[in-house]
Amino acid sequence: MDPFLTLLNAFSSSLSEPELAALKFLCRGEVTKRKLESVQSGRDLFGFLLEQQLIASDKVSFLEELLKNIKREDLVSQLKQFVEEGGVTAPDDQPDVHEKPIEIICDNVGRDWKMLMRKLDVSEVKLERIVAANPFNLHEQLLQSLREWQKWKGREAKVADLIKALRACNMNLVADKVE
Repeated sequence: MDPFLTLLNAFSSSLSEPELAALKFLCRGEVTKRKLESVQSGRDLFGFLLEQQLIASDKVSFLEELLKNIKREDLVSQLKQFVEEGGVTAPDDQPDVHEKPIEIICDNVGRDWKMLMRKLDVSEVKLERIVAANPFNLHEQLLQSLREWQKWKGREAKVADLIKALRACNMNLVADKVE
């Protein structure tokens, strides 16, 4: 179970009706009016904020500001404690084993990066989202897609899988550099 979702669920349970109304009001510029009208609980609101990517396990500043604005310092301190205890992992906080291979791959794989990512079973939807977010930066597209693969695989993300995928794409020189 995702510890961040567990934390959001706990926050939701402790919100009063006036606090939820205040949170909805504060989110008016970020969430559409129609969605806000359908919000019946903190869980609903947090779900929309997650969808909009305004909050995430590695992106808590917006949530912190919301909680400060409704004067829930107790929840702010829980959030800070959660971050300090390592419940939140930053995207850069990946195993060191992967950093060097990712640099090598980003520096040596060119326009065929999507073929590599398909071999690693990254979905087309994720690839298109990454391209849309970085339309003119090939290096960043590849870097973000590799990080997405890492997050998706978690502890199962192995350098050997990267090498195998590179070889399957006939990118043997890059695979040799990674090895």
